[in-house]
Amino acid sequence: MIGDFLLIGLLLLLLFFFSSAETSLTVVSRPLMHTLEAEGDKRARLVNRLLSKRDQLLGSILLGNTLTQILASAMATSVAIHLAGDAGVVYGTALMTVVVLVACEILPKTVALNNANKLAPLLAWPMRVIVWVFGPISIAVQAVVNAVLKLVRVPIHTSLDLEAMRAELRGAIDIHTAEGEVRHEGKMLRSILDLDEVQVGEVMTHRKNIVTLDAGQPMSMLLDQVIATPFSRLPLWLGDPDNIVGVIHSKALLRVLRDHDGKLDDMKIETLASPPWFIPDQTTLFDQLQAFRERREHFALVVDEYGALQGIVTLEDILEEIVGDISDESDVAVAGVKQQADGSYIVNGDVTIRDLNRDFDWRLPDENAVTLAGLILHESRMIPDAGQLFLFHGFRFEVLRRLRNQITLVKVVPPKPESRE
Repeated sequence: MIGDFLLIGLLLLLLFFFSSAETSLTVVSRPLMHTLEAEGDKRARLVNRLLSKRDQLLGSILLGNTLTQILASAMATSVAIHLAGDAGVVYGTALMTVVVLVACEILPKTVALNNANKLAPLLAWPMRVIVWVFGPISIAVQAVVNAVLKLVRVPIHTSLDLEAMRAELRGAIDIHTAEGEVRHEGKMLRSILDLDEVQVGEVMTHRKNIVTLDAGQPMSMLLDQVIATPFSRLPLWLGDPDNIVGVIHSKALLRVLRDHDGKLDDMKIETLASPPWFIPDQTTLFDQLQAFRERREHFALVVDEYGALQGIVTLEDILEEIVGDISDESDVAVAGVKQQADGSYIVNGDVTIRDLNRDFDWRLPDENAVTLAGLILHESRMIPDAGQLFLFHGFRFEVLRRLRNQITLVKVVPPKPESRE
């Protein structure tokens, strides 16, 4: 009788082990295990090997768990009948249900859930032996299950496509960087994943805000314009502002100025300019970043489908999409967003929706409009007057200023945190 109790206790310990192994090896952080394996951790490498054959691993755990639980229940029932007669079936079943549920299911799984990254490497070695023992049986059972699923036309391929993997990465970033010191890093990681979805037309400097040079002007006048601007690269046009013939770099002018003792009126600025590089406004930031690296250039002219100049994009524009605004001593201070004491924001109409969403964790849609002004125009289906109010997507918009047909200043009142969906 004592031997029966000892055997039942051993079986319950095995159930505790299987429950702990199932939970810890299921929720263990695979990125952490890959990092530890790269650093030479043998136990982490074994965890990764087990996870690479997840079907065999889970099949072996479930098989061992089922066999152990059935055997433990059968022995407990037998002992209970021996001690209490036919009523022992009820007593044994009730007692084993409580013991298995509390001590062999809830307790080990709770412990494993909160210590998965520590327990999984410790349990990997014994699980390797169990998978080796139960592996052939698990494979056979899985083959039968796959055949049944195929028969009833249930898909069994669970590999993630590219979009699903990106969504999973975004979810992992949101979970691990929602609070604390890594929140800014989380924004940068999300921005990197979005590079393939954002077009250069959304981040470029619009043509109305760029500085260009008229190649028909005297060199002395052009030199004065170059000195007056904070930009190092300037588009050069001839005859018509849309006829871009080159891009002049301020350093090129300085070199020529030094070589010619400041006498430049007899020179043509076109001879100093580099050829213009035109790109479509629908080019993604990821593709443009790769193009910048391949061509070893930092400046491109953006054109629409008709070839008309829309603006310029630089390497700095793409980097700012990842790390946020980069300011230096040559940047021009431009009013963008001003937070008010009442929680509202005064926003320039040309501020991009993407920047607002990223900086303030808003969820304004940017599929049909790039800027805040564009969003108001799209949603209202009209050109509003100053003073008009709109409610879109839980936000309150008040047009404060309009210049001709352009919305230049807007007051934005975001929804209260508890009312956001």
